[in-house]
Amino acid sequence: MKKLTSLLAAGVVLSLAGVGTAAAEAKPAKAEQQVQSQAQQQVAPPRGKAAATANPLYRTGRLANANCTPGSLPKGSTSAYKRFLTRVTYCLNKSWASQFRKAGLSFSKPRLRIITKKVNTPCGRWSSGADGVYCSANRTMYMLITKTNLRNPFPLGITRLMAHEYGHHVQQVSGIWNYYWGARARASRSTQLLLSRRSELQAECFSAVFMNTVRDTLPVTSEEWNYTVDWFRKNGHKAWAQNDHGKGPTQAFWMSRGFNSGSVGSCNTWAASSRHVA
Repeated sequence: MKKLTSLLAAGVVLSLAGVGTAAAEAKPAKAEQQVQSQAQQQVAPPRGKAAATANPLYRTGRLANANCTPGSLPKGSTSAYKRFLTRVTYCLNKSWASQFRKAGLSFSKPRLRIITKKVNTPCGRWSSGADGVYCSANRTMYMLITKTNLRNPFPLGITRLMAHEYGHHVQQVSGIWNYYWGARARASRSTQLLLSRRSELQAECFSAVFMNTVRDTLPVTSEEWNYTVDWFRKNGHKAWAQNDHGKGPTQAFWMSRGFNSGSVGSCNTWAASSRHVA
């Protein structure tokens, strides 16, 4: 388990705030009629607090299974690592696109940028200790491949990290973050931290829901998953100087809740009592 400990420590995640939107992705002409038909069924995401507390995604049930098989991840291969990240992103796109259709919400994919050294993003400087960042200004997931990752690749940890960052994209395009950033701008410091915890814990729960869909194909063994949750219970809060991601036991609670249910609705941290987002 020493290997798991070092990889989990390296995989603690960070989300950076940003503003603005990315250009819409071009659609093939042959799919235009189908897209127009789907658009007629789509509804605008709710506004205000309801965007977070009563989002249509919460009524869509279990996250769609993309039959995700990202393949092997051998040691020392940057090309294999990039291929793995790309395939996991494809799986996330497929699962969440289906979920947004069920909710009647429009959906757009995030961009993926794979890097081998830290970079500045439109959202700010890269934070030390982060292996993954989602920037909402350009709707891009930045995934860092480090020498430690290459020496000891850990598919479960890498997939969990990507699914967490993708969870922030889900919050962005579903309207949840519209409420979050507006409320945060008007809040006191203590309330800002509370809002940040609700956002981060929800992204972690979304990640765990996705991990449930790949438990047989990644695969996710009970031993590795239980160890991962326990590691976050004991250490998940240690990377953050202030309590903006939730205490370790709180992180473990939402990881377990999302994984055990497999349902997007189980991740409504915005309506949860304060003790569950401490």
